[in-house]
Amino acid sequence: MPAPDVSAGVTEPPDAAGPRRRLGDRVGSVEVLAALLVLLIIFRDPLAGQLSSPRLQTWTTVFVSVMVQAVPFLVFGVLLSAAIAVFVPRSFWARALPRHPALAVPVASAAGVVLPGCECGAVPIAGSLIRRGVTPAAALAFLLAAPAINPIVLAATAVAFPNNPEMVLARGVASLIVAMVMGWLWLRLGRADWIRLPRRPELDSGSRGLAFWAAVRHDVTHAGGFLVLGAMAAATINVLVPERWLQTLADNPVLSVLALAVLAVLLSICSEADAFVAASLSQFSLTSRLVFLVVGPMVDLKLVSMQTGVFGRRFASRFAPATFVVAVVVAVGVGAVLL
Repeated sequence: MPAPDVSAGVTEPPDAAGPRRRLGDRVGSVEVLAALLVLLIIFRDPLAGQLSSPRLQTWTTVFVSVMVQAVPFLVFGVLLSAAIAVFVPRSFWARALPRHPALAVPVASAAGVVLPGCECGAVPIAGSLIRRGVTPAAALAFLLAAPAINPIVLAATAVAFPNNPEMVLARGVASLIVAMVMGWLWLRLGRADWIRLPRRPELDSGSRGLAFWAAVRHDVTHAGGFLVLGAMAAATINVLVPERWLQTLADNPVLSVLALAVLAVLLSICSEADAFVAASLSQFSLTSRLVFLVVGPMVDLKLVSMQTGVFGRRFASRFAPATFVVAVVVAVGVGAVLL
């Protein structure tokens, strides 16, 4: 009796050797880096002349400053995001947050007090919260509140404004109100199909340790790329906007508020450092500078870029403009009362 053909019904992968050869023939990051180094050596003299330009030096300084401020907190947020995604069971969030979404929003907003970090780290954390079953309204409220009301940011604000301690209270109150209003607005007007979280197959790995580090690598690469784009845009705006425009705008109360709101978006300074920039803008009123401090951690170029990468373009194109308007209105109102 002939032995059964065990290969029957088994489909061989098409040209298994072919894909391996094609993958080996692809140009990788090492080859690209080597080519760039060769080009830098060849064109080192003309490049050295260009790098000595004052405008380019300013651009480089701003770009490096944004990256140096943001990267540590991005890494912190990525590690916390991966831990939430891999180690925290879904049942925890059901117990930690109120079941009613409208009540979960203020609780999630207040949770920002206990998590020091900036907007760079809050974006991946919010994405992980949504993946773990947290209602998007609560996750988005946390996304806006955490960078603005955590102890590090409030302490930095107190140091930057030693003669105006009311600025600390005004910033905390205004930021908390904006976060809750945007969470409730999402409950009322938001749509689930506006959020397009990327597929994360690495989170389904059998080993939690492997899944954790795979999630860290993914988030650092993904969010870091958008952070670089945002930092480049902020540096470019810094070079192109003449400083003399600021003094002209400061003389008009309405234009000064709008100018600092837009400036906060363009500069893209991390929330741990923006208070010192606001304090240096002494030609502007305290209310205008409060607008700068409230808008910046919630809507800036790098944050919008990262939101686009994590939640999708449809989300960012709606959420960022709405947050900008609410932040300006609330900050002006709180400034009128407390400052």
